[in-house]
Amino acid sequence: MISAALALGGLVGPALAAPYDFVPAPQTDLNRIYRIDRITGEVSSCQYGLQEGTIGVTLCFSAGDGAGPQTPGEYGLVASRHEREGGIFRVNYRTGQMSICYVFDERVVCTPQTTPSAATSSAAAPVATPSVNPGTGASPQRP
Repeated sequence: MISAALALGGLVGPALAAPYDFVPAPQTDLNRIYRIDRITGEVSSCQYGLQEGTIGVTLCFSAGDGAGPQTPGEYGLVASRHEREGGIFRVNYRTGQMSICYVFDERVVCTPQTTPSAATSSAAAPVATPSVNPGTGASPQRP
């Protein structure tokens, strides 16, 4: 009985020690993976890069503006289905808040966490964002 409890305790420790999820960027020609800490919401990213005279390197981008730890919650990453989008959505499953995260100037940055207000979501038909034309494949990683 004691050995079973110890064995079970050994399984629980490692599961709690690595609270990360990994999701690839939706962009089909970009070899980038985003990582999120499911509790703090901190986002980072790594990708494969070519380097002369080697088999390649792993390029990693740490959390920059808005991508650092947030209020503790239950966070995840959701990729859009847009094949030319290099960014990813950070979602808080407890609050419903979302932000967009992407690599900019060798750091992962995220827009502020937000959720649609009741007045906005029940208003008239959605309007396109003025700075982005539908179907252009605009990507926030390109300044």
